[in-house]
Amino acid sequence: MSAVPQERSLVTAIPGPKSVELQARRVAAVAAGVGSTLPVFTARAGGGIIEDVDGNRLIDFGSGIAVTSVGASAEAVVRRATAQLADFTHTCFMVTPYEGYVEVCERLAELTPGDHAKKSALFNSGAEAVENAVKIARAYTKRTAVVVFDHGYHGRTNLTMALTAKNMPYKQSFGPFAPEVYRVPVAYGYRWPTGPENAGAEASAQAIDEITKQIGADNVAAIIIEPVLGEGGFIEPARGFLPAIAQFAKDNGIVFVADEIQSGFCRTGQWFACEDEGIVPDLITTAKGIAGGLPLSAVTGRAEIMDAAHAGGLGGTYGGNPVACAGALGSIETMRELDLNAKAKRIEEVMKGRLAEMQSKLPNGDIIGDIRGRGAMIAIELVRSGTKDPDPAAAAGLARACHAEGLLVLTCGTYGNVLRFLPPLVIGEDLLNEGLDIIEQAFATV
Repeated sequence: MSAVPQERSLVTAIPGPKSVELQARRVAAVAAGVGSTLPVFTARAGGGIIEDVDGNRLIDFGSGIAVTSVGASAEAVVRRATAQLADFTHTCFMVTPYEGYVEVCERLAELTPGDHAKKSALFNSGAEAVENAVKIARAYTKRTAVVVFDHGYHGRTNLTMALTAKNMPYKQSFGPFAPEVYRVPVAYGYRWPTGPENAGAEASAQAIDEITKQIGADNVAAIIIEPVLGEGGFIEPARGFLPAIAQFAKDNGIVFVADEIQSGFCRTGQWFACEDEGIVPDLITTAKGIAGGLPLSAVTGRAEIMDAAHAGGLGGTYGGNPVACAGALGSIETMRELDLNAKAKRIEEVMKGRLAEMQSKLPNGDIIGDIRGRGAMIAIELVRSGTKDPDPAAAAGLARACHAEGLLVLTCGTYGNVLRFLPPLVIGEDLLNEGLDIIEQAFATV
């Protein structure tokens, strides 16, 4: 149980005076390019609550962008990381290794889809994991081309910016980007021209046709996709799309990479979102929810593919830091003990039910064009009434209204018109419903 009281409480305006003062210091000292969703400065966090320096307690529907799934101060994470801090903070696994790194790799081999022999390599961030997955795939296939999808997001390094679809804010003015990256359509059901029922078959056929004609399957090292596209708008590819793409990869010796950085570790009600359609990726990238808030990421995959890179070709000074590895073991322990997959499914049931009610009750309920997602990865796409035209202003206005009432929510989407909900999987149902009450009230004010 978190030491932070699990109750929303507003004692000042949002942001409060201490946060305003700290924000002035931030503006003076921190580069302007580092964004900020809500300038309230955190003092404590745990369970489903963030407490700021002014004593306000906000309901957390963001989880630090799907990171603190077990809560921001989970007992097992704190206990294991504290014990590791007392022993040593760093040796560099490539210099003198330690058991925690090995144990995390063993857990990943157990938890990720497929019963084949697996190995892992650990890094610091999701972007590092994706970049290393590309390195491994290229080493294994001796090919260079990488295929990604419309609306995909894969990181902020030079290579992963090239893999990412959205220009602003991720790519604008930062080019030129890495070559040999090719983008093809994804089955975005809500916006597919012939309707969601046709999207899976038509989009996969179109994507495969473009790969075959424009790139050549024999030139493709890897196909990389998020099983639920995160920053692009919590898009679930229409059913049938992922199996068709995975089969095409298998038939052509292409490494199929599932980017589960945002969707992994119980977030969608399964250990990994690709399990929903029985996809067994060759490589899977993980980060965010893996370590309870400590910086850690991984590439896990078929042993023969993972072993393709030469000795010394993978690594990094801080990759698989011992304290982060301890946090990951505590996070996985918590997920298992609390059955957080079941909790994610219950969150989906509550959220989708309440959001559908709002859609039906609102006088202009058709501004909620789509309610989608799985588990505790839920979103609403906002459009102008009577159309499917994206309405980013409505998304921004709703987020501001929620923030003012002490509910932290995030926006996303290629068009900036999606309100996304990523509550900690340990959130109490009372807080979950209170947050949904605030969203409902926000619709009345925007």
